[in-house]
Amino acid sequence: MEALVASILSSRKYRGLGIPEQTLRDLVAQELQHGRNGKELEQAVREKLHNIVAPYLGDPDYPAADARLATVFASGDVQTIKAECRALLAAHASTRERLPVLEEFYPRLFAITGRPRVVLDLACGLHPFGLPWMGLPDGARYYAYDLHQPRIALINHFFRLSGLPELAFHQDILVEPPREPADVAFFFKEAHRFEQRQRGCNRAFWQAIPARWLLVSLPSSSLTGRRDLADRQRTLVQRTLDGLEWAVTEIQILDEMVFCIRKHI
Repeated sequence: MEALVASILSSRKYRGLGIPEQTLRDLVAQELQHGRNGKELEQAVREKLHNIVAPYLGDPDYPAADARLATVFASGDVQTIKAECRALLAAHASTRERLPVLEEFYPRLFAITGRPRVVLDLACGLHPFGLPWMGLPDGARYYAYDLHQPRIALINHFFRLSGLPELAFHQDILVEPPREPADVAFFFKEAHRFEQRQRGCNRAFWQAIPARWLLVSLPSSSLTGRRDLADRQRTLVQRTLDGLEWAVTEIQILDEMVFCIRKHI
């Protein structure tokens, strides 16, 4: 296991991303349980890691983004800062699709949950750059978690410039779920990929999240827009919640289905 983990993490594709070793060990252990070994094992692990990291969804130039953030915050101009945040959101497919509705997106969610004072952003991607549109109360605490080390470093830089605590963490949340109690947990456009990583894992993971509200979003169509995924996504959520007495409110915002789940914790 250790040799395979070291080989993949040091490969040209992944060595700059800072993927946690615990993620690779978990993937290898899962595939070993399926009886795979040798080249078959390595191929299976690489395929799952590719899906988890999702390079096809896009990323900014992190050093350049770091410098631009410093410049726009030094200007002190709110609109300039928001423009840079929009540019960063546009760098990743999952957040780019949300740009046309940024002004209405969070008010619609918080009309259901109430404005949170503590937020967990699970497998956050670039979503924390939506903070200027969230309207969180003064003193709110925003925890963000991602596998991608350069992304976490950029988010903490953004938090620091914004006068917020640096609460972005480089962490595999499936292996090590967050423990901070929260009002709302965002889990946006990731549950279907968690299923591909480990079938059925969402149920235990959702139960482990210490938040009053879990907001799970899923795409209602494929990236190309050619396939309708709505029924498949509802089935995923229904199967995950089977037998749990958690109230669910579903809303549709463009091609994003958001399941607002009121947990009993």
